Amino acid sequence: MRPKPKAPRSKRGLTHVSPSGEVRMVDVSAKPETVRRAVAAAIVHMKAETLALALGGRAKKGDVLATARIAGISAAKRTWELVPLCHSLMLSRVAVDIAPRGETSLEVKCTASATGRTGVEMEALTGASVAALTLYDMLKAVDRGMSFEVFLDEKSGGASGTWRRGS
Repeated sequence: MRPKPKAPRSKRGLTHVSPSGEVRMVDVSAKPETVRRAVAAAIVHMKAETLALALGGRAKKGDVLATARIAGISAAKRTWELVPLCHSLMLSRVAVDIAPRGETSLEVKCTASATGRTGVEMEALTGASVAALTLYDMLKAVDRGMSFEVFLDEKSGGASGTWRRGS
């Protein structure tokens, strides 16, 4: 049985909405600090030639993969400035890894960790998203048809414990 969340919930079960329907930032001050970790992924779909260009380091704008990694790390650290109701967190780790996935995709994985009162899922998702956007920006001159999807792979810590995609 899953423990009930400590944050008050609206009639619809959303913690960012008060019972009267007002949007608000959740008060996490009464929650215990725990080690939190989240991994988000972005799959960036592109032409095979575009993938070869990115992996070969031959893009006109420079090292596409290194730039996307730095952009993802920077974005994760600034999530609270980008997403209105997110708390500012003291992240202890952000890592962005990018690897080929098949012949026409890159997989971006962003891992975020912190010890705190709220999770780091949004930080991981923001890092993966901005890394994918940076890949698009740096490669769009050769492939405007690129697309990507972003999703949470796993999270751990807090009252809800561990969650993994597909389980």
